[in-house]
Amino acid sequence: MSAVLSTSSPAVDLAAVKTRQQAAWSAGNYAVVGTTLQIVGENLCEALDLRAGSRVLDVAAGNGNATLAAARRFSDVTSTDYVASLLESGRARAQAEGHRIQFQEADAEKLPFPDASFDVVMSTFGVMFTPDQDRAASELARVCKPGGRIGLANWTPESFIGQLFKTIGKYILPAPGVKSPALWGTKARLAELFGKTAKEIRTTPRDFTFRYRSPAHWIEVFRTYYGPMTKTYGALDAEKQTAFTRDLLALMERDNRSDDGTLVLPSEYLEVVIERK
Repeated sequence: MSAVLSTSSPAVDLAAVKTRQQAAWSAGNYAVVGTTLQIVGENLCEALDLRAGSRVLDVAAGNGNATLAAARRFSDVTSTDYVASLLESGRARAQAEGHRIQFQEADAEKLPFPDASFDVVMSTFGVMFTPDQDRAASELARVCKPGGRIGLANWTPESFIGQLFKTIGKYILPAPGVKSPALWGTKARLAELFGKTAKEIRTTPRDFTFRYRSPAHWIEVFRTYYGPMTKTYGALDAEKQTAFTRDLLALMERDNRSDDGTLVLPSEYLEVVIERK
């Protein structure tokens, strides 16, 4: 994923980038990390003022955090992702809680639904990673009915996760011409993506706090289960792995507010509610 905040878009094989990204997100087991982010989906559903019976689409849903949050509010939910194993994890979670949710493999840049199919369309830390940002935003707006709402949770450029991807970019060169995912965490880019289809775009800065046994524990979990980190470590020799780990520890030390050896690390994200024209 690119970490350079560039809005230029030279010619690039976006299909090839998407294939590599899909392989990265399929590596490890994102569900282990994703489950810890559950509160973000709950907060987003509250920001959307979600109503029982609403037709809701969760795009790039991962293992279903926002999906489950919407289902707990008695919405009619369709959960989509392009990684089948994550949908299976979401399905298992839904079954355990007794929710009836439709799970469907789908590409965020080419959603297999008619225009104006949903009252609410949402994505938490998902659609922001699509290679073709304009196409993905267009699809979100297309399947949302007029007067409906689009809800997003996107890491900001200066957040811990935004800086994590910038650090990864020091060791693994990002694909040329692909815009930074963190642009979705800026008001300016959201206006570019949704200005023509939105009646109003409301943004609220929030923090998600990573809570782990220690900074080393965070690295262990993310190296094992978080696809982009798994791929990064796998592509580096031992010396560069050591340097990468050192950079990650320094990054965490900067904002870790724990004084007992554990990790208590806030990472800013932008909570977005878009009113569709």
